[in-house]
Amino acid sequence: MARALALISGGLDSGLAAKLVKDQGIEVIGICFKSAFFGCDRAIKMCEQIDIPLKVIDFSEEHLEMVKNPKHGYGKNMNPCIDCHAMMLNYAGKLMKELNADFIVTGEVLNQRPMSQNRQALDIVKRESGYEEYILRPLCAKNLPETWMEKEGLVDREKLLGISGRGRKVQMELAEKWGIKEYPSPAGGCKLTDPGFSKRLKDLLTYNKDAKVDDVDILNIGRHFRINENVKIISTRTQDEFKMLKPMIKEGDYVFDTLDVHGSTVVLRGNPREEDIVLAARIAARYSKAREEKNVRVKYRIYNQNKYNILTVEPAKDEEISKYMI
Repeated sequence: MARALALISGGLDSGLAAKLVKDQGIEVIGICFKSAFFGCDRAIKMCEQIDIPLKVIDFSEEHLEMVKNPKHGYGKNMNPCIDCHAMMLNYAGKLMKELNADFIVTGEVLNQRPMSQNRQALDIVKRESGYEEYILRPLCAKNLPETWMEKEGLVDREKLLGISGRGRKVQMELAEKWGIKEYPSPAGGCKLTDPGFSKRLKDLLTYNKDAKVDDVDILNIGRHFRINENVKIISTRTQDEFKMLKPMIKEGDYVFDTLDVHGSTVVLRGNPREEDIVLAARIAARYSKAREEKNVRVKYRIYNQNKYNILTVEPAKDEEISKYMI
């Protein structure tokens, strides 16, 4: 029996592509990639629905390094889709020998995305993956040259599809036919396609060329303010956000809390001047229950130092700090 590795994002297209191949009597193993920008929860649900095993690959550090400087640039936001797909296929190609697989399956559809899934982009992805000959795109295979897997009879080309364009009608009909009920909207699982997250990531990479995965993780939490090239401030919105932020605080970070009332915990990261410290305290006061008061006491310390300092400040005004918000 032939065996295929199917890249499973958790989206509908990748699940349908794997199912199409599986229904030809081919053993299919799902491969999901985990990074700082997407996880595998949706892929797990998809593989349960189409009844295939799933192998999770965490390539967070290598993926982040690629995102910093993608060879083929970004899409509408900070999404380097061409480089990302090529990297995933390269990983899958290296796994073929280990898992005794014959070829790789992806859910890409010709012209579904104008920049990353046009004919030229699909060809670039195949070529730069290093495993060009082993890639099958079942959903649009009839619009592409015949692969050796089809020529040799491992895969029946007549049972593959010729989908093209951005329409989803065929995919949704297949999902209903096969009982696939849980799937996200297209590109819904990647933070790099989100404009708000992309703005924060661009800021991070502009001021921290050596950013690591934990620097990216903190972008998901709270309000972010870029004060200057040396200072960034993060303000939590809820107690749950504080719990998430706490293990991410680093040596040298400044931590601010209002002293007499409940409010936001504020973290200042960088090399602050005196006025930056005062502004961080004022932001902590702004997002506290004393935001309407004239004078609010704020305590702060450098993380892991026992000594607190206390400032009495006027809460920052929204119009004053809006220019800093990322």
